[in-house]
Amino acid sequence: MDPKIVSNLENEVQEKLNWLGEFGKDPEGGVSRLLYSKEWIEAQKSLEQLFKDEGLAVQFDEVGNLFGRLEGTTKKDETILTGSHVDTVKNGGLYDGQYGIIAGFLALKYLKENYGAPLRNIEVVSMAEEEGSRFPYSFWGSKNIVGQAKNEDVKGIKDFEGIPFDDAIHQAGFDYRQNPEQVRDDLKTFIELHVEQGNVLEVEKKDVGIVQHIVGQRRYTVTVQGEANHAGTTPMGYRKDAANAVSRMVCAINDAAVAEGDPLVATVGKIILEPNTVNVVPGKATFTMDIRHTEKGALVEFADQVEVKLREIAGNLGVQIDIDLWMDADPVPMDPDVVKVLQEQCDKNDLNYKMMHSGAGHDSQNIAPVIPTAMIFVPSHKGISHSPNEYTNPKQLAEGVNALICALYELGYKA
Repeated sequence: MDPKIVSNLENEVQEKLNWLGEFGKDPEGGVSRLLYSKEWIEAQKSLEQLFKDEGLAVQFDEVGNLFGRLEGTTKKDETILTGSHVDTVKNGGLYDGQYGIIAGFLALKYLKENYGAPLRNIEVVSMAEEEGSRFPYSFWGSKNIVGQAKNEDVKGIKDFEGIPFDDAIHQAGFDYRQNPEQVRDDLKTFIELHVEQGNVLEVEKKDVGIVQHIVGQRRYTVTVQGEANHAGTTPMGYRKDAANAVSRMVCAINDAAVAEGDPLVATVGKIILEPNTVNVVPGKATFTMDIRHTEKGALVEFADQVEVKLREIAGNLGVQIDIDLWMDADPVPMDPDVVKVLQEQCDKNDLNYKMMHSGAGHDSQNIAPVIPTAMIFVPSHKGISHSPNEYTNPKQLAEGVNALICALYELGYKA
C-alpha cells in the first residue's frame, strides 16, 4: 500500500520550525546559529534528543553532522538519506536549511508510525554547516559526508572575532575526521527538501518544485584603471573616466544576459569608485560580476564573450582592465532516476509541481557527484531568503513533506 497525502501536517511542521528557531533567536526576529556556537550546540543536542524520543538510532560523526536512522530490516547495508543544514546566516530566517531537517524528521515519524520498519535504512541528517557565515569556508557538513573536505583548508582560519576554527571545533566537542576522504558505502540516495529562495514557484502558483540542475557559477572581480583628474578643468574628450567605462560595461553585461535569455543570469552586485568624490573624475573602479547557467558549455561561452566585450570597451575608452575569475563552479545535474521517482510520486498523488533548476547553491551540489541526489523545493514568499522576513505558507510546507514521504516510501520500503 502506498502512502496517502497527509492532511494534518501544517500545524506540526510550523510548530517544529518555531521550536528549532528558538535556538539562536535574535531580538530583531531572525535566527543566528553559526557553526560550533553555543546556539548551534544547543540546536544539535536538542535535535539529537528529538530523534531519540522518536526511537531513531542517533549518532554524530566526528565534525558534528547529526544522523537519525530508521533501521531497515532486510537491506541494512543500504541507506536513503534526507535532511539539510542546521546553521544559518547572521539574522537569517526560519526556513532556510532547518525546514529540510524538520521535514525529514516528520517524514520518518509518519512512515514509522504507519508502515513500520522499511527494507532499507532511512536517515535524516542535520548537517553541521553550509552557509560560511562564521568562518571563510562553506559546506563543511556536506563536504565531510562525501569526503571532499580537507582539514588543512580550515586549520588556521578564524572567525570575525579572531577565534580559530581549530579552537571552535574542539570547544564544541568535535574533531576533524581521521579519514577525511572516506565515504560511507551504504549511502544510496540523498534527497534534500529546501525552500526555493526565489519566486518562480510563487509566481507560477506551484506548490512543489522538482530540481533537475543546480546552476554553475562564475564569479569575477573586475578592476578598471583610468586616470583621476579635476572634474571642472578636464575636457570630456581628454578623460580616462573609470566610472564611464564601468557604466558601459554593466550595460553590456545586462544587455547580453537579456539577449541570451533563461536560464542564464548575470549580476553586477558591487561597484567601488575611487577616489569617490564629487569633483574628481574617477580614476579607478572595481566591480563584481556573477554569471550562472545550468549548462557548463553555455556558461563558459557566455562568460568568455563577456570578457571579450569588456576588454573591447576598455580599449575603446583608453583605460586598463584586469579580470579576475575567482570562482568557477560547474553546474551539477540531479540524478535522473531519483528525479523520476519524485516526478512519478507527485503525479500519482496529484501534487501541483514544476520541473525546474536551482539558481542558488546547496549541499546537494557537493553530494550529487558522489551519491545519487535530487532536490525538492517549496515556494518562498516574494523570493525572500537569508532574512527574518523569509516565509513559506504552512500548507506548502506540508506539501513538500508529503512529496518527501512518498519518495522515501518508494525508495525505502519497496524492493
